Amino acid sequence: MDYITTTNLRTQSSQLISTLKKGGSVSLIHRSKVVGVIKPKKEQKPFTKSDIDSLRQLAKDLHLPKTSYVERDRRYRVSLMEKYGKNIS
Repeated sequence: MDYITTTNLRTQSSQLISTLKKGGSVSLIHRSKVVGVIKPKKEQKPFTKSDIDSLRQLAKDLHLPKTSYVERDRRYRVSLMEKYGKNIS
């Protein structure tokens, strides 16, 4: 299935779904003009162990300083003061 018209969407929906499940794309035609392309949605892959390991190695290579929770809280409050002023609760 290379194309489908807007009027045939209701009657040929099963063919459209089977084409999308196979990974194909379909042109949508309205009044003898191609208005868009219907293509299957890409599914996101979850993080794998190798992805997490490479992220840890990258963080180790950057030599980022470790901050404590107190320091994080102080920096967060300073950024809030700069953004909103001192009359926040």
